[in-house]
Amino acid sequence: MSLFIASLNSGSNGNCYYVGNEHEAILVDAGISCRETERRMLRLGLSMQKVKAIFVSHEHSDHINGIPVIAKKYRLPVYITPPTLQRGGLMLDEQQVKSFGAFETIVIGELHVSAFPKQHDASNPHSFLITCRDVKVGVFTDIGVVCENLIHHFSQCHAAFLEANYDDEMLDNGGYPYHLKRRIRGGHGHLSNKQALELFTMHRPSFMTHLLLSHLSKNNNDPKLVQELFDDCADGVAIIVASRYVESSVYHIGHTSNADIVKTSGAIEARSHQTSLF
Repeated sequence: MSLFIASLNSGSNGNCYYVGNEHEAILVDAGISCRETERRMLRLGLSMQKVKAIFVSHEHSDHINGIPVIAKKYRLPVYITPPTLQRGGLMLDEQQVKSFGAFETIVIGELHVSAFPKQHDASNPHSFLITCRDVKVGVFTDIGVVCENLIHHFSQCHAAFLEANYDDEMLDNGGYPYHLKRRIRGGHGHLSNKQALELFTMHRPSFMTHLLLSHLSKNNNDPKLVQELFDDCADGVAIIVASRYVESSVYHIGHTSNADIVKTSGAIEARSHQTSLF
């Protein structure tokens, strides 16, 4: 069975990632409004009725702002650690709150969602690996350092959302105060282009087909620079830079899907019979 993935928004103004199969889907984080989430999914031909849960990586506002409304409207369970719930101050129906722990696997239909700890300046942050049968997709953003957990999970992925937050030179020469620059690259902040590229080139599996570069800084990175940097080392992997302004296309992830775009946003026409699945 295949997986279908899309970035609905990626950046400090809001993060939301869709991963699903033909029958059910999850959102990892919901940092944009319910209305905007609905609009973007509608443009992609994705159905909110297939979304069965929201998984929360950490409590920063750009990852949780849309959760209360969207969870209430669609009666979705919200998988969140107790420290993240407390620090985030989310007002949720008690029955919708579902706790999870490190290295625990949650089963949503045929989706198996595994969480593992990451290095970030939040109370109890986690990354996620979503598996459907033998196809695996990772969501790896807001990470201060490439650790053994990240390497282990990244090396299993057919596709991944991977943070490439900042360019070192742009951060050095930019207008951020010293304490913020230190926070960003201090081991509990964000991955640089260089760190992400090193992970990709050294640890990507031979079967990886898609890499969605995510959570780019508005002030300390350049989408064109990132695209060119990774394209030079892609070796057949489709490189997509996730936008902080619009949704990505929907990508079909499977053993035979090389780089299939299932349904695109905007004026670009869909190019696959798989669009009927949505």
